[in-house]
Amino acid sequence: MIVAGAGIIGLTCAWRLAQKGMPVRLFDARETGAEASWAGAGMLSPGGEVAEDSPLARMAIDSLAAWPAFVKELEEASGQSIDYQTCGAIERACTDEEAQALRQRAAQQAAIGIRSDALNNFDRFYPGDAIVDPRDVTAALRIACLRAGVKLHEHEPVLEILPGGTSVRTAKAVYADDAILIAAGAWSATLCPPEFPKSIPVRGHLIAWDATGIRLGPILRYGHTYILQRARNGRIIAGSSTEYAGFDRTLNESIAAGIHARASLLLPTLASLKPSESWLGFRPGLEGDSTGPVIGKIAGGSPGSSLWAAFGHYRNGILLAPETARIVSESLIGR
Repeated sequence: MIVAGAGIIGLTCAWRLAQKGMPVRLFDARETGAEASWAGAGMLSPGGEVAEDSPLARMAIDSLAAWPAFVKELEEASGQSIDYQTCGAIERACTDEEAQALRQRAAQQAAIGIRSDALNNFDRFYPGDAIVDPRDVTAALRIACLRAGVKLHEHEPVLEILPGGTSVRTAKAVYADDAILIAAGAWSATLCPPEFPKSIPVRGHLIAWDATGIRLGPILRYGHTYILQRARNGRIIAGSSTEYAGFDRTLNESIAAGIHARASLLLPTLASLKPSESWLGFRPGLEGDSTGPVIGKIAGGSPGSSLWAAFGHYRNGILLAPETARIVSESLIGR
């Protein structure tokens, strides 16, 4: 098995496939987990992402339920500690209209198994929401993959999938296998057949404070703004923005300042604190009206080819990683 892309999706799929006895080569243009997985805040929050029944909603709920056991297994496999906490989240409304919309959304969510409780007329608490540090997860996955026998090719991106769909070319060599998994996040479009959904980068800025003496507790959310806190070091992270700017890595200070201002409305203490860091990442969105993620065997192609996809997770790559890997590994092993 060749896996193109070593973010959290590619790493988790490679680990699960190797656990099932499949030889795996894992390729990435940089170090493992250095792009969207590194940039992500790590919210595991179906309540903030889905409002009604859909395949994505069911997948998100199942994946959230899998995270505690996934963390335990990964810690044991890697010997690394992972900053994971079920802290819940508070979703806020500021007007009567927003409060009514939040109540209606909560009723729809309750029908599919997402629980929330009214704190007052304007705020709801989602007790099942959790946080994980994705940098901990990808570091542990790298170790677990190597221990499971995955052959890791960092700084060696897959440049193309050769005709026939059973081999890939990098700058160093051509590698052949009986199956290829495209899990390159926002960069997946360069490897997919022309008729397949195209991945696109959706840039997002985040900022952080190395705050001492502040205990946030639950995630705080209002609209597209959120604040969360790492359990291990107390670091507070706020986000985010949604920008269609290609792969431009230029930090925009005005966007970061806007996030700071919005976060300060949720937590006024932040107004007088200077952020210690700002950064950005490229979420793997999909072009046009396509909705993600795209998971499974790619139909068509050359006879005998076995191309598989696991990309287009947009804001939910961290949340959906365990369930994505389960689907991919069970499908590939049972093909």
